Amino acid sequence: MKKLQFKVSINAPVTKIYDFMLGINSKSTYEQWTSLFNPTSTYEGSWDKGTKILFIGVDEKGEKGGMVSRIVENIPNQFVSIQHYGLFKADKEITEGPEVEKWANGFENYTFEESATANGKLTTTTVTVDLDTTEDFLDYMNQNYPKALDKLKEICEK
Repeated sequence: MKKLQFKVSINAPVTKIYDFMLGINSKSTYEQWTSLFNPTSTYEGSWDKGTKILFIGVDEKGEKGGMVSRIVENIPNQFVSIQHYGLFKADKEITEGPEVEKWANGFENYTFEESATANGKLTTTTVTVDLDTTEDFLDYMNQNYPKALDKLKEICEK
């Protein structure tokens, strides 16, 4: 596994960014920024600590696929830790085998840090994403994650 880190500074309060990034009040905000990975990107499940969550989308053949994950930690407006432990293919969860072993126990962590400007009028939040990825997905993540975070910034600053 390779470790990657991406950061974005967004001119909005942390509560809004946390909400939009995870799609807490409206799943559509999550789907907007993650559409850079897959136009049909969504999730099924809950962001509650300890729960299973599926990160899924539909591929070019019309099949639903993605990652089977668990929320290891969720401290609202501060930190979210996601552990990927399986793949979702053809309506089945696959949690063992050679394909899964490459990804097993990979993490994706979101850290939110809010700071106000000197005059206190504008709030900036830095979102840091730390993630584990396989060699196969290194270029894909390096190309697409910054674009996805730019999209998150765009929708949060509206």
